[in-house]
Amino acid sequence: MEEEKMKKSEVEKQVLEKVTNTISSINSAQSFNDVVLSLHSLASLLFSINSSSLSGVISKQYIEQLKNEEHPSESERRQLWEVFYRGVAFPTLARFLIYDVASNWLSRLPVEAQKLVYDIFFVKGLFTEVVQAVIPCLDHNAKAVRSNAERLVVICLLENEGVLQMARELGILHESEDSSQSAVKLTVSRVAQLVASVPDKSRLKAPKSLSSHYFFKNITTQLLAAAEEISLKAHGSNDVDVSFQFVGEMFTRICRRGSADLLLSELIPHILKRVRSFFSSHTDTNLEGGFMLDSSFKFWFLMMEIIKDAYAVEKMAEQILHQLVAECANDVEAYWVLWILFHRSFKLQTSVRFLFVEKFVLLKVFPLRCLKWILQFSVFGCPPEDGKLKNGENKQLLLETVQRVVVVWSKREFVQSAPLEQQVHVTAAAGLMLETMSKGELDATKDVMRSILEGVSCRLENPDDLVRKMACSIALVFSKVIDPNNPLYLDNSFKEENVDWEFGLATANPTNRNSENKEIAAPSSNSVQKLEVDHEGESIRGRKVNAAKKRSSKCKLVDSLDVIAPSTLNDELLFSDEEDGNSSEDSEGSSDSSLQPYDLTDDDSDLKKKISQLVDIVGALRKTDDPDGGGVSA
Repeated sequence: MEEEKMKKSEVEKQVLEKVTNTISSINSAQSFNDVVLSLHSLASLLFSINSSSLSGVISKQYIEQLKNEEHPSESERRQLWEVFYRGVAFPTLARFLIYDVASNWLSRLPVEAQKLVYDIFFVKGLFTEVVQAVIPCLDHNAKAVRSNAERLVVICLLENEGVLQMARELGILHESEDSSQSAVKLTVSRVAQLVASVPDKSRLKAPKSLSSHYFFKNITTQLLAAAEEISLKAHGSNDVDVSFQFVGEMFTRICRRGSADLLLSELIPHILKRVRSFFSSHTDTNLEGGFMLDSSFKFWFLMMEIIKDAYAVEKMAEQILHQLVAECANDVEAYWVLWILFHRSFKLQTSVRFLFVEKFVLLKVFPLRCLKWILQFSVFGCPPEDGKLKNGENKQLLLETVQRVVVVWSKREFVQSAPLEQQVHVTAAAGLMLETMSKGELDATKDVMRSILEGVSCRLENPDDLVRKMACSIALVFSKVIDPNNPLYLDNSFKEENVDWEFGLATANPTNRNSENKEIAAPSSNSVQKLEVDHEGESIRGRKVNAAKKRSSKCKLVDSLDVIAPSTLNDELLFSDEEDGNSSEDSEGSSDSSLQPYDLTDDDSDLKKKISQLVDIVGALRKTDDPDGGGVSA
């Protein structure tokens, strides 16, 4: 052992001395022929070079010198290569090549000579060392240095699949006895950070392949190839080697750079293709066991578990769901893709469980299909059946989740302040879970019934058509859980068996929704009694929406003593016969840009009055449109 160390030390000394001599000879070179000869003398020790390629490129007298050079054996060359790249020799030479040679000689070298004696030190080198030498030069001030660094990055990382090569190198490094775990992890982090920074470091006129889209797309393809190799290598083992860590770190860095969508647009079609292939070749019912035995999924079982960056996990999970929609995955396929990627981390990491069960259900907004997949995987914990959500064995998780969701849904503050899209999302989550529950399970929850009644009550008081629809839908589903044979329809115009949890927003133009509010028939007194809602003595009633009142809430507050020009009010409040001659008296389709009352026939004398104070305006806007004399509450 001691003898080997001494021998290795001697070789390192010889290599470093050779590098020093090469640098010295180039500094004193008189022509590019001298530079080529000096670099060739070093390169021939490390690589197998076809020197005859330089014939016709450099002068004949130099060709004779090349032929007279001694070449080491393959075993000696391999030893020299290891010492050169894993020691201080390569960083020393690389700095000289990148800064001095690139600035003074590179433009004078013939292309063939450049490839053979200059590029070879980078292209045939140890890529974990090459990227640490080249990438920091991308933002150098000198144009020659910067453009040469861009060229080397394209050649090394893209054309020669440097990222895939690094994954392999790091796997070998992990197995080496000479490398400590802390040093290896530091190298992984450093290299991943440098690779991910390439698009940001590249100048505006850099090659197009270094732009964020093209660069990360190419890198992702290489990472997928690395994942395949790792899966085959790791079959039968749950150990996470450095190659795993490197790919995971690269995924994290790409997400951090804002390209999670691009990353997952490559990953999900790849995984989905394998899942579909698996389904076509497996007919047994134990799909979970089949996936566990398939070596091609091994990497993906462990991948999300080793990504510790919560932001990256969240962005990847979001994009996984969106990409599954883009790839037209069915419910079963989507469930198993989520299971493959997250079943281990969901079980072992609280942050992942919180992400799916809390954040994705209560704080984010997803398409309805995605919401169903989220609930099926994280709450129900089993594959769907016959295209419908299926209740799993973990009843306690379902009850706890329903409790949390319904409590949030019932809060008056949530109804008043949350965006309508989020309210639709949370309403759908509550409704979808309620649809799978039995009366016994509902009885086992704490305060769910009271929360539902409170939520229905405050929504029915809301003037927004969509908000009241949410109340009616939850009330209907709730009534079916209590008594399936006696469904409760608070909206007489809604008699459908299945609730549309998108409430028509998937196809409707959202910009037209507010201007095309439709009335919801008022619930009967019997319906209210059946819901058993007592909100401080006021029964829940559906009311017509006074459009003028709704618009007045958007008006800027004005001091009540300020005088408003009557002519202005006449222009805004009085209908034009030409504009509204074809409109019915009780139409709700009038323009949102005016302050015209909902029903002119209600009190024509008041409307024709010259109003000069804000108090009078408020009074006019509060005028009833109810033929029975009931006003719209403030």
